[in-house]
Amino acid sequence: MSSRAGGPPPIVYILGVIAVSLGFWSQKDTLFSFSKGPSISINSDTDELVILGDTFSGYSTFRSPELNDELEKAGLSLRFDNEFDQAERAARLEKGSADLIVTTLDQYLKHKPDGKIVGLIDRTVGADAVVLNTPKYPNLKSLNDLSQLVAQGQPLSLAYATDTPSEFLAQVLDIRFDGFNMSDFNQLKVAEASEAWNELQNTNQNIAVAVLWEPFVSQAREQGHTVVLSSEDAPNAILDVIVASDDMIRKEEEQLTEFLSAYYRRMDQATRNDSQLKTLIQTDGDLSAAQADLVIDGIDFFTSVEAGRWMEDGILDKRIDATAAILVLSGQLAQVPIATELYSDLFIAEAVANTESLIQLVQADDPELAKFLTGEAASTPNQVALTPEVIQSSQPIGDLQVRGEVKFGSGSSAIANEGQQTLAQLAAEINEFNTETVAIRVIGHTSKTGAAALNQSLSQQRAEAVVNYLKSQAVAHNIVAEGKGFSEPLAGVAANDPQNQRTEIRLVRINQ
Repeated sequence: MSSRAGGPPPIVYILGVIAVSLGFWSQKDTLFSFSKGPSISINSDTDELVILGDTFSGYSTFRSPELNDELEKAGLSLRFDNEFDQAERAARLEKGSADLIVTTLDQYLKHKPDGKIVGLIDRTVGADAVVLNTPKYPNLKSLNDLSQLVAQGQPLSLAYATDTPSEFLAQVLDIRFDGFNMSDFNQLKVAEASEAWNELQNTNQNIAVAVLWEPFVSQAREQGHTVVLSSEDAPNAILDVIVASDDMIRKEEEQLTEFLSAYYRRMDQATRNDSQLKTLIQTDGDLSAAQADLVIDGIDFFTSVEAGRWMEDGILDKRIDATAAILVLSGQLAQVPIATELYSDLFIAEAVANTESLIQLVQADDPELAKFLTGEAASTPNQVALTPEVIQSSQPIGDLQVRGEVKFGSGSSAIANEGQQTLAQLAAEINEFNTETVAIRVIGHTSKTGAAALNQSLSQQRAEAVVNYLKSQAVAHNIVAEGKGFSEPLAGVAANDPQNQRTEIRLVRINQ
């Protein structure tokens, strides 16, 4: 990560947990800590571990005296050094000048350090967002509107903090959505989100899109900008991890186990009472109480049991595959690696066992605490079923990129085998989005051949067939089928051209 919050060096890959944490890197006014004080360590009579990271508020526990106090009991000390250059952070791990690094999953995959993931820290859940410049372009409220603006030939710019979760969030949109291509814009790459926010407010600039993190996301929304997609909508997109060097894994198994046990004890305590964590984050980042609240709300920290479950149940494998796929499609990674070779759950086993023992002790008297410790308390409430009218009138986000074709039999609503393969992939992508904030419109179109009523009926039947297939692939979102017949041909395409026979998967925002 660069400096997630904009200190001197660019906050490397935020998710700031792209303004994912795009929103958590605090520089003076951001959520990255601007502290330039000495590295935190204990006395020289203990075995010192060196961990590299940056000023992201999600890493504040690693800088805390309380964690060092825990480690001192095991004869260890911890020195936290800022290394804002992600490539150098990985290189220093390989050279042996550091034992551990904290970073985002995408940066770990991109730089491939000689080390494995041994723990999970957090995921961003709203602090990073893609913001449209609606005050300057009043009709710009969705990615579909953005593609129309681009088609007009105006020179437009995109502002984001490079080497941060902001950049990764922009790449997610580039790969996943039909109406957003980074190559269409002059890319204004800045060090951190406060600069991107300043550029967005500059009326002399032609910036149509900026990727921000808190507190700038909230400020942008208050000033009339449209938050088109945030890390709340894609809550697993930005993941922070603990990486241990191969050398430490081979030679210092006991120290690594002690370190992770101490860290997760601190986080389990924070789960029971987040006021201590809020105070730590506020002090560590020199934040106001309101900014610290934004950070806490935008970061979902892992407990040891939840981290262990992600590793054991294959959830981390899926996150690695999904993140690597984005990097491959954006040209930053040659191929998707074998996920199971990139992490080990051996060293958190003791921390997991300790927490499971605590859960058994409190289960009867404090079931809510038990849920928190297992990570279950963060699960979403029962989903409210929305009417088709509500979904159709909701603010569009954009259309998913359909890779392949959704094919049907001639004059039929039966989905062909090739179409099923395409829809299976789309279902996996849809399931990356939050069912509480995103709903789906499946829109069927035909070409102008035959009677309008027959085409309208056929397009409706095909859209319904797609909805049913997506549901069979475990898509749990509110979803509605719409048939348009040949009433909306593609721009510049003859109405009877077969190109008009298409299925659009449109994401819309709900629960605003």
